Amino acid sequence: MMNEAQDFADESRALENILDGADEKTLGRLTLFKDWTIEDVIAHLHMWNIAAGLTLAGREQFQVFITAIAEHLIAGKTHRQVQRIWLDETLNGLHGRALLDAWRNYYPELANSYACADPHARIAWVGPDMTARSKMTARQMESWAHGQGVFDVLGLARAEKDRIRNICHLGVTTYSWTFKNRGQDVPLPKPYVRLTAPSGGVWEWNEAQEGNAVIGEAVHFAQVVTQTRNIADTSLETIGDNASRWMEIAQCFAGAPESPPVKGARYKT
Repeated sequence: MMNEAQDFADESRALENILDGADEKTLGRLTLFKDWTIEDVIAHLHMWNIAAGLTLAGREQFQVFITAIAEHLIAGKTHRQVQRIWLDETLNGLHGRALLDAWRNYYPELANSYACADPHARIAWVGPDMTARSKMTARQMESWAHGQGVFDVLGLARAEKDRIRNICHLGVTTYSWTFKNRGQDVPLPKPYVRLTAPSGGVWEWNEAQEGNAVIGEAVHFAQVVTQTRNIADTSLETIGDNASRWMEIAQCFAGAPESPPVKGARYKT
């Protein structure tokens, strides 16, 4: 069984649990992410969960999906607008509690499908193909990152678990991508990363070196690389220019370069 599939399911369930009993008014609350509502977040997660299911089932089905999505984006529509069009055209305008129920019913099915898949199987996605294992990590990352906005607007602190290591690993391995995606040379060597897990353990990546490191809590690192927090709103310590430059623009997700939130924009005391 692919452990990452279970991690994705558990991450989704953590978000589901805080929305249990949510009414239409709650789902309409604005988060601190680009004025998306909670419903917008669920729509985004559901659409791309279904896309992940399509690509596992077959490349052709996914290509039909992504071609339609790309056409809307090229025409200048926002991701928020595109997912609403997709819901209208594909799921009869699903919204509100019905949308929440559709998402909560589908993600366990998706997790089960990937749990039974070959983790090394190459599947189509936006950009280069990726492994089934990487796809599950990406779905966990998106569920965790977009879920952060929901936790924030509801004034709740998430009980973090060590499955966040998957997101931290993704953050570390996209070091070069962060710079290349912006048309910049990749500064080498890559920083040493030393993070404290929610359980208290220590996780390390790259060669230990003086004057080039990122040190701190795993949760804070994950928040920075997913751009749910500005590094200034965390206790992460950066040592050296390479580490500082990275954490200022870190982006572990695909797509065009995005600017991290400014200090205080995604943070509440």
